[in-house]
Amino acid sequence: MSSIPNYPVNLQLNLTSTYSTFKNSVNQYLLFEKRINAYDAIGYGGILVCSGIGLDDSGNSQYYAFDMACPYEVDKNIKVYPDKDGLGTVVCKKCGSVYNVGYGFGNPISGPAKEILKRYKTSLSGDNLFIYQ
Repeated sequence: MSSIPNYPVNLQLNLTSTYSTFKNSVNQYLLFEKRINAYDAIGYGGILVCSGIGLDDSGNSQYYAFDMACPYEVDKNIKVYPDKDGLGTVVCKKCGSVYNVGYGFGNPISGPAKEILKRYKTSLSGDNLFIYQ
């Protein structure tokens, strides 16, 4: 159970035309703090999508999606952002909590936070990445 409230999540990303540099990359991030289209739903604090460390059995990147709201602060305006270390971590600039997202768990590794980031489901179909609850 997450302390982050349930808000609708529905986002579709084309990894060939719109986000081609993200496809089959490692440790890259996309941030969605505002809707792209009228029908998009981006959760409580926005959506952070990351390409995981390592590839799946087919040689494709693994993609993970998390709500950007820090679960320690529980405020849609206090968000986590990629750390500049390049090691698959994101940080909350308010409380200083650091989370590991590179392996898809979103677990806190330092700071006062004890709760994992709220994670959303991802599904890759052809060149389209779907993000939903």
